[in-house]
Formats: sequence, structure tokens, C-alpha cells
Amino acid sequence: MTFTFRLLGAIWLSALVVIGAFAFVSIQGERNRLAEDLERRAWLLGEGLKDAVEPLVEKAPPSRIEQIVRKFGSPTRGVAVYDRFAGLLVATPELAPKLPSSFPFISEAMTTASVRKGFESLGGRETYYYAVPLLGDEYPAGALVIFYDAGHIEDRVSDIVRNNVIRFLVLAGALSLITLLVVRWSITHPLARMAEWAKQLRSGETVPPPGVAYPSLFGPLATELAGLARGLAKARAAAEQEALLRLQGESAWTEERLKQVVSLRLNDRPLFVVSNREPVSHVWRGRKIESLTPASGLVTALEPVMRACGGVWVAHGSGDADREVVDARGTLRLPPENPRYTLRRVWLSEKEEEGYYYGFANEGLWPLCHIVHARPIFRPEDWAQYAGVNRKFAEAVLEEMAGTEAPVVLIQDYHFVLLPRLIKEQRPDARIAIFWHIPWPNPEAFGICPWQPEILQGMLGADLIGFHTQFHCNNFLETVDRAIESRIDWEHFSVVRGQHTTYVKPFPISVAPDFVDDPPKVSREVLLSTLGISPEFLGVGVDRVDYTKGLPERFRAIGRFFERHPAYRERLTFVQLAAPSRSRIPRYRELEEEVERTVEEINRGFQTKHWRPILLLKAHHNHQEIWPFYRWADFCMVTSLHDGMNLVAKEFVSVREDEDGVLILSRFTGAARELRDALLVNPYDIDELAEALRAAIEMPVAERRSRMARMRQVVREHNIYRWAGHLLSELSRFPVGDLGVRER
Repeated sequence: MTFTFRLLGAIWLSALVVIGAFAFVSIQGERNRLAEDLERRAWLLGEGLKDAVEPLVEKAPPSRIEQIVRKFGSPTRGVAVYDRFAGLLVATPELAPKLPSSFPFISEAMTTASVRKGFESLGGRETYYYAVPLLGDEYPAGALVIFYDAGHIEDRVSDIVRNNVIRFLVLAGALSLITLLVVRWSITHPLARMAEWAKQLRSGETVPPPGVAYPSLFGPLATELAGLARGLAKARAAAEQEALLRLQGESAWTEERLKQVVSLRLNDRPLFVVSNREPVSHVWRGRKIESLTPASGLVTALEPVMRACGGVWVAHGSGDADREVVDARGTLRLPPENPRYTLRRVWLSEKEEEGYYYGFANEGLWPLCHIVHARPIFRPEDWAQYAGVNRKFAEAVLEEMAGTEAPVVLIQDYHFVLLPRLIKEQRPDARIAIFWHIPWPNPEAFGICPWQPEILQGMLGADLIGFHTQFHCNNFLETVDRAIESRIDWEHFSVVRGQHTTYVKPFPISVAPDFVDDPPKVSREVLLSTLGISPEFLGVGVDRVDYTKGLPERFRAIGRFFERHPAYRERLTFVQLAAPSRSRIPRYRELEEEVERTVEEINRGFQTKHWRPILLLKAHHNHQEIWPFYRWADFCMVTSLHDGMNLVAKEFVSVREDEDGVLILSRFTGAARELRDALLVNPYDIDELAEALRAAIEMPVAERRSRMARMRQVVREHNIYRWAGHLLSELSRFPVGDLGVRER
């Protein structure tokens, strides 16, 4: 009630100030108007009488003047004539008893030979006077004064004050009533609903949050409460799961468990992560800034880890509005609704980005490591920019680590092969790991790189090098063995160079148990209606437009399927979510054209008036937008020609709580080594792909469910928290400033 009284008091005070101000202006205006009216009437009468009285003042007896003056007297108007000594000469009968012997303004009028006007109190009434000097032959002969009763002015002012007081009381009463109703229905009632919702959550009930009627007022509060509710639900679910697994003698990796492991292993030191891709970029959309989650498996994997562990994520600021949302150091806290870690953005010039990212990284190392028959391009100027950018990132990381004892650094991927050594040279106490997200080819393939020794020496500055599979670890060790002077310890999978030992281990990366914390409430019918399709069977692919993903081969296999099985025409639609990627590189532009051309050819060959076999959606899609496709697709195709892991396969499996759906998976992905219950295919074999598509559609329900259940168990147990926990635990076993071979 105190809040209500304060609100009402503020409203009453505001109404009083506004009405008082208007009343003051109205009173002043009315006073001026009535005074001007009196002045106008007094002027007309005074100027008319002056001509008649002036010749008589010095020459005629007072009785003669009194005859003239008497004619113009009335209860509200009087006339008086004064002699040259400012003494009363004659006055109208009603006025005479009220007049004193003289007034100061009479003398002033005669002395200055000018009109004097104003207000005086006569007989207890406010009276307006208008004094006109009467001129003689040489000196002022006297003065003519017109008096008007001005009491009606004060009466009018009193009326205005009384009316405005009534207005204020009526307005205050109406506003009070309306305010009480608004407070009750717009504030008290919603808050009561939120309080009831919070009470239900606290009691353990799982209930959806109440709708927010006024987002501008309660939006921030609702957002915070929803975040707390999600956190509470996740914590409760994790606790229940942990308790169940303990009863079963098992243990699962959760966000909370990772927090505890990191806190124990790293002694609460912050984690420093370095990647080219930032977890969120900010871009201009008209005059507004929007946040965009990049289409990146790296971001999908690492963002949950950073939420759990905290620390600093150093990345390239690539959004055109990135500079608008950071502080002077180029940092901001993420996620915005519940900050858990710091993003430090590094700014690159267009020339640096062209040489480092589009040049050496993606026209050199990317095709070199993916055996997809795309020729790598090595330019000395690209290598120079690549090395320069690695030094720039090293400076940013060292700046962020300043003041941190024995920092832990996790470097991501092929963009930063020189970074481990650059950091180690400046901070020998740092424990450094680099994780390689793409394949590592055999020594013969990698040997064509002109800067092979520099790359290997840079990576071996790390204490730990991680790959997805043991096969890639072996390839790396064989490459080092052939290319540079070192000793390979095959028993411990390590490289010894001088006084430093680098361990090379497999850490298959994964996804968070929940692909989306708060999945959208989108049914299959709504999804299909939004797409404008109505198939019996729905397939989905989620990929960047990259030549390693096997998109043209996938589409040709779909065409072959409809050739061989015409009964499925108009019954099946395949939706490809394709995120444009690296369009500045000619090979990627050619691929985009090939993808569009292939889809158009397949559709033109099989489409009917109301059906197309393939629906190509070229755009960046966030997790909320992708989730319904994973959830409602009958099958998902992951047909990469070569991939380190490919997290799309695991994302699809993690979403399928219904334990249904079929995964068609390339055997040339790291995911194929874990998801054995997928339909494993050779993506180059169009006939095998087409047959796998038929098998996916016709697979019995029981088999689909048993396969998906086993894959979900693999993804659930080998999730991203387990990946991070094992990697960081392994790294934490290195003594600070380790300079020798570590005994195992």
C-alpha cells in the first residue's frame, strides 16, 4: 500500500502543479482583460469629459462643473474634478463620501502633464482610476479623474480559483480510482502471478512461466525469472540424473560437474580460449544492432564450456557492429542475460583477414587437411599475413593473462598453428593445449606445405595437442617424425624436443546434452505449414556451403532415389538448411552455383504442380530455428566427404527425445566412429546413398527406436562437458613450468 500511496501522492502533486499553473495563467489573463476593458471605458469617458470640463475649471463656478459631472455618475462609476492644488473640486454624489481630500497620483498627473491610471481602495472596494490633467493658459488647471468599481475583477478571480479547485478534486478522484485499478490489474495481479509461479517452481512443479502482458514493464523481470527458472530446472534435473546414475553405479558429465572439476583441477584459475570464430557477432540491421550466432560447430561445442567454466574467450571481431558494443579494451560480458565469461575481440584489417583467413587458412590448410581433391593454394604473402595475425592474437592473449599465475590456455583449430610457441616463449608457466577440429592428413599429403616445419614447431609449443580420433593423432606424429628433428615416444604418444614434451591425444568433441535450453513450441504441422509443404516424409540436412560437405553428391543421390522409387514422389521432401560460407573465395562461389544448379536440375526433373523434392534454404539459421527441423525430420543426412567430427550428426541425435528418426552418416566423419547405429555410407557412392535413403524411410519403428536410443546414450555420456573435463584434466596434470619429460 505504501507504493500505492506514493504513486497517488505523485499523481496528486502533478495534477495540482499542472492545474495551478493553468489557473495562474488564466487568472493573469482574466485580470489583464478586465483591466484593459476598464481602461478603455475610462479613456472614452475621460477624453470626452475633458473637452467639456477643461475650459470651466478656472473660469466657471464649481456648480457649473458639478452639473456636467453629475450626469455621468452611477453606482459603479464616479467622476471627480480637482483644482490646481490637487484639492477636490466636485464629485458625483455616490463617490464624494468615499474620496479623501487628495491622492498622490493627482499631483503626478498635473506635474507630468500625463495620464495616470491604476487601482486604489475606496470604501473597502478595489477601484480603478484614470486621471487626466486639465490644462490652463500657463499652468495645469487641475485634473479629471474617472473612477470604476473593480470589485468584479476579484470576484472573477475567486470564481476561477473555485472552479479550478473543483476541477482538481474531481480529477484527483478520477485519477486515483483509475490508478488503483491499473495498479491492481497491471502491476499487482501480474506480480502475484509471477510470485505464484515462483512458489510452484520452488515446490518442484514444472509449470510454464506466465505470459507477460506488458513486456516493456515486466520484460526484464520476466527474463531474469525465466533464466532463474531454467537454471533451477537444469540444476534439479542434473541433481536427479546424478542421483539416478549413482544408484545405477554410473556417472554423467553435467555443467555442474565440469564446474567442480575445473575449479579443482585449475585451482579457480580462469580459462583462456582462443579461436578465430567468435561465439556471437553483432551486425547492423537497418538502424538496429542484432546479435548473430555463427554457423559453426566450434561455437556449438565451446559456448557451453565457457558458460560452465568462465574465463576469457579471445576471438576475431568480424561483425560490422562489433565495435559498437564493446568497451575500450574490446571486451564484453556474455551471455548478456546472465554473464558467465568475457569475450575479447581482436580487430583485423581487411588485408590481414584476406591473407590470414581467406588465404592461408582456408585456401591452404583447409583443403590440405581435407582429402576432397581440392588443390591447396600457398602464397608467401598469405603466410606473412597469417604469421602476423598469430602474433597479434598472441599479444592479446598475453595482455589478458597478465597477472594470472600459471594460466591455462586452450587454442582452437588450424587458424593458430604458431600461437602455442609464441605464448610459451613469453609465459613458460602457461599450460597450453591446442585442439585441431579438422582432420590431419598423412605425412605425404601434409608434406607439400612449404611451411611445414614452422607449423609443426609452432604447434609443439603446446603441452597438449588434441585431435578427434587416434588416427589423426598417428598421422600427426608420423608427420613430425618425418619432417623435423625430434623424438617420438609412441608408448606415451608424445613428442620430445629439447627439454619440452608435447603429448598428442584423441579427445572426440561433442555437444551439450540439450541442444537448445528452451526449445520452441513448434509442431510438425506448423513447421510444414510455414514451409508451404505437406509431405508424408521429411528429410533434413544442416550444413555450411562447403565443398567438404558433399552437398552436390547428396542431391544427386536424392534424384537417384526418386528414379528408382517413383512411389515416393510427392510423398517425401528434403529440406537443406545451407549457411553461405567464405563467399570471397572463388572455389566457394563456384560451389554455391553448383549447389543451386544441382537442386534446380533435380527439382525440374521430378517436381509437380504442388511438390518439389528438394527445398533449399540458403541463410544463417540459429539453434532455435534449426531445432524444429531436427525434431520433426524422419531422417537427417550428414554426408561429408571428409570431416574431423561433424557435430550436426550429434545435434540431431541429442534433439530426438522421442527416440525416433534415422541418421544417414558418412563413414568419413569422426562421428561415424561413435554413432555406429547410424546408416553409414560412402558419400561418393550415389547408389549407396539412394539405397540408404530408402532404408531410412522403410525401417521398422522398433529398429529406428532401438538405434536412436543407443546413439542418444552415446551422445549423452560422451557430451561436451566430458570432452572439456577430460581435456582440461589431462592438461592440469602438467606441473607449472614443466621443462622435462613427464613420467607417466
